[in-house]
Amino acid sequence: MPLKTLFAAAAMANARTFGGEDYIGFHTFMALGPALKMSALMPKGSEALPVFKVLYRNSNRIQEFGGRESEVLHGLSASSPVNEANVTALHDAIKAKDANHAEQILSAFVSSDPRSALDALIPAVQDNPEVHRIVLPYRAWDMQEIVGTQHALTLLRQSLRYCVRAEPSRRAEWDEHGKMLVTLLDERHLNEKEPGTKKAEDAFLQHLNQTFSAGTPSDAAKAAATALAEGYEPAAIGEAISLAASSLVLRDGGRLPQWEDRFKPAGTVHGNSVGVHASDAANAWRNLARVSSGRNVFA
Repeated sequence: MPLKTLFAAAAMANARTFGGEDYIGFHTFMALGPALKMSALMPKGSEALPVFKVLYRNSNRIQEFGGRESEVLHGLSASSPVNEANVTALHDAIKAKDANHAEQILSAFVSSDPRSALDALIPAVQDNPEVHRIVLPYRAWDMQEIVGTQHALTLLRQSLRYCVRAEPSRRAEWDEHGKMLVTLLDERHLNEKEPGTKKAEDAFLQHLNQTFSAGTPSDAAKAAATALAEGYEPAAIGEAISLAASSLVLRDGGRLPQWEDRFKPAGTVHGNSVGVHASDAANAWRNLARVSSGRNVFA
């Protein structure tokens, strides 16, 4: 059986079982796509090696969760039909923690165009820059290459439910993030502009990298917005962000002695380090900006 078929089955089983609501479950889902891509780089006869761990982890966690009888995702209820897909209504339903109504709206978007569903979901994702909130929709969208676009709704429901589940922990800084984003979009008139095509020289990228690495979040956001307003292509800003994130990984001194355990000894850099999470988030946003058909490229 082709590895792609195995991964498609694993991804759909994961999505149905956890719906983006289980910590280990959604981490396993996000690892599926990269593991399959890694397998394509392996020598002939060793292609399956990168996938064994993630497939085992997926099946093991599903069984720990309760198996088929404990699946979270089911067919959508028709109790709140939606006649028209509306981005604001989707965002409001998520903030109101009304998962059923939000999924009905998302379904209407998917029926029209799966890409428009992703665009409609991104404003809710932007509410908080927490890494899993950002990476999950990208991995869900990217998974369509393996399972097919006909499953776009099932895949994107994971991101929607993650956002709904996070609403009770909404804090004041969430609104601060949103206010800063709206202010910069308005001040730089980014909603009135097409994405730029200006190439960035190495010196400019290094300058942005330094700002992103050493500046405050506000300084970094302003630098990115200014570069976009000046016509630099979004990919250039993304490259500088990735450089800054990579520097965090390379300069990480590792786990402190008081945090070590038998699986994570002192000095090791585990996957939950700031740099690894920053790199994962940067990669996700860069790809979401690339695949988005709306103005989300500026966010």
